[in-house]
Amino acid sequence: MRRLRRFTEQEVIAEFLKSEFHHAEFHDYRQRFEHLVLQADLTNAAENALRRALLYRRRGHMWRELPVNTEWWEVQVELSDLKRIRIFPRAQWRRIANGSFLLLDVAERIRARPFTGRIQECVAKVQAIIDGLRRGESLGYALLIGVDECNALTILEGNHRLTAALLEYDDVPQDQLRVLCGFSPRMYECCWYETNLSTMWRYGKNRFKSLFHDEADIENVMNDEPRVLARQP
Repeated sequence: MRRLRRFTEQEVIAEFLKSEFHHAEFHDYRQRFEHLVLQADLTNAAENALRRALLYRRRGHMWRELPVNTEWWEVQVELSDLKRIRIFPRAQWRRIANGSFLLLDVAERIRARPFTGRIQECVAKVQAIIDGLRRGESLGYALLIGVDECNALTILEGNHRLTAALLEYDDVPQDQLRVLCGFSPRMYECCWYETNLSTMWRYGKNRFKSLFHDEADIENVMNDEPRVLARQP
């Protein structure tokens, strides 16, 4: 794995939010803020604060668990790296994985057998992405986390896209799917990277503290920084 370029946290949040903004949680905000998401001005502190608040509307419970000293890099994923990448084990991915969360194993299970029911819905999303790859579509950024580039890596966002890339190319087509990786020597404290009693206890406490904050934070930012809407699409 080769580090290509350092990303600021504001850049990563902007890219993450862009890939999330189609979800239903953002329905009430889409008309007002779509131009700030799709055409991010990273030099505008008020916009950066709003994009963080919007991301936290859906992914705050995830982002808060990352170590504060996480460094973000765009990376070049090579074939030898694939055996160290694990999917994010949520929802139907647990049933697809059947005990092994390695990306290579998950892709092979999808390739080797048919699925039905809700699992088939997940696989259908992967197939739709494959169709997009064949049309030459850009898939934005997938997000990985890890201690460093030599140890195991976990997909924070991008299970469907990275699985589709392996099924179609047996590789990651960097011209269509770019990869950001967050590195921290404290990543073992993050439940998304290392799931154990200690990390899950920490997650539970943090989730409870923020339970009623994330949606209110959007309006709080608007009240504190009314100029955030000054830039029109």
